[in-house]
Amino acid sequence: MKTDRRKFIRTVGTGTAGLTLASASLSVTSCTSSAAKKKEEEDGQVIFIGDNIAIAETANGKVRGFIHKDIYNFLGIPYGAGTEGKNRFMPPRKPEPWTDIYPAVYWPNAAPQILDNFYANRYLAFTDYWHYDDVSENCLGINVWTPGYNDGAKRPVILWIHGGGFTSGNSIEHPEYHGENLSRKENVVFCSLNHRLGPLGFSDFGGIGGELYAASGNVGMLDIVAALEWIRDNISNFGGDPGNVTIIGQSGGGAKVCILTAMPSAKGLFHKAVALSGSSLRSGEKSNSEKLAAYILKEAGLNASQLDKLQEMPWRDYYALTRRASAKMREEGGATGMMGGFSPVVDGKILPQHPFSPTASDLASDIPMIVCTTFYERSPSSFDSSLEDITLDKAKELVKTMRGFGPGLGENSPAIIDAYAKSFPDRKPIEILAMVLSNRKNAIELCNVKSLQEAPVFLAWFGWNTPLFDGRLRAFHTMDIAFWFYNTDVQISHTGGGARPRKLASAMSGSLAQFMRTGNPNGGGLPEWPEYTSEKGETMILDDVSEVQNDPDREARKSLP
Repeated sequence: MKTDRRKFIRTVGTGTAGLTLASASLSVTSCTSSAAKKKEEEDGQVIFIGDNIAIAETANGKVRGFIHKDIYNFLGIPYGAGTEGKNRFMPPRKPEPWTDIYPAVYWPNAAPQILDNFYANRYLAFTDYWHYDDVSENCLGINVWTPGYNDGAKRPVILWIHGGGFTSGNSIEHPEYHGENLSRKENVVFCSLNHRLGPLGFSDFGGIGGELYAASGNVGMLDIVAALEWIRDNISNFGGDPGNVTIIGQSGGGAKVCILTAMPSAKGLFHKAVALSGSSLRSGEKSNSEKLAAYILKEAGLNASQLDKLQEMPWRDYYALTRRASAKMREEGGATGMMGGFSPVVDGKILPQHPFSPTASDLASDIPMIVCTTFYERSPSSFDSSLEDITLDKAKELVKTMRGFGPGLGENSPAIIDAYAKSFPDRKPIEILAMVLSNRKNAIELCNVKSLQEAPVFLAWFGWNTPLFDGRLRAFHTMDIAFWFYNTDVQISHTGGGARPRKLASAMSGSLAQFMRTGNPNGGGLPEWPEYTSEKGETMILDDVSEVQNDPDREARKSLP
């Protein structure tokens, strides 16, 4: 699937059409931001790109970006070599140095993933309008937004890790993923990345291929570590402080954040962590991942000595092969594990233990965290108005066949509905159903474990309901991202835009930036936000009027299995 490049032009502003980049023989002097600002004030020009504009040094060579409204944009900088061929299933390798100036003016390729029928739900397409670039195994690229570069400043750095479980996603799939507004508002350096996913990122051939393939079950996570190493080695050239890096992810990205806290190779590369709607307590089991690998090899008709033949297959053929192998394993050998068997695996080395179960890794003891979920991660009536006015009895009937983002509910699911209805008597039955399906059990367990460590954890519950679709979307999964990044006027298909969401976004983004600076979100715009304790369950409720409540769903959660 190709990107609509007209969308890119609309995203960054007018004035890019027809521009060309000069050769590397041109001098490397930087157009000052003040000169661009003067031009903007004179005639309204907002985007600047040219021979001597936004040229920065990296360890691999010079890169050329552009300026948009006083923010320097560097998009798609290679932080790793291509992962095709002999590099498939292998740890990431550094890119080869380049001598020309690299045009860092467009997004990196998306990792290979199956995008068939991606727009099948037209309402969902309207809401999210998923944005994908070229899909390629040459996908290890990083984006950087910064207010200045080569200026000696040491700005806090944030690395955004996209969602999509471990099988899909892209650093720029939603407009709310843009780092420009947070960078401008809070004087921070914002980064995002693409990395390997699915069977190409998490096929565990260590038990078959020996030491050469020992890391294959976790190379998708090692890609993120490589991006963090790139930040350590290069971000000072982009006005950032490599000694003050915050990682943040949502959904699958939040799970990746949790896993990074338990990876020895990531230790020291980041200093704060934020997990949004993705609390990973456990990773895949090696017994499952290696069993699936054996099924893959058998389905391919290969023996252990021929494992390298899988590196020669077109990636689509390999994906089709893994789907057949997964299906046979489910039929013959039981469950394949998380994400169909393609997720990080506890291998005793790259990932020595599960992130937060039963204990948190000591590697994370000094890492302050923010954990946030939304009230209605899954709202069944979002695009089905017929469910909006169901009765409580109907909610009890539906919950038996529905599964949300939390654990399975078991046979006592009707009693769980009753428990939540008692704790939240002002909520409609459809909202009670959505809260049950979206329960906070995993987030609370993570915070309970993390609260025993040296560094604090802060818990939030996002409850701001969007007015779109007659309010049925509510505070849905991904809803809070635009607020943390001050992008409510960018992701208008989520928020509707305007003053109401912007006010909350200003407070949330300010508190995030304060957390980036100090490890404590207080003083950034939200009310006083205490550290989480298991005794009180202190929770910041994020809404038009934000406030701290002590574990408001504690009694309801006691009903969960």
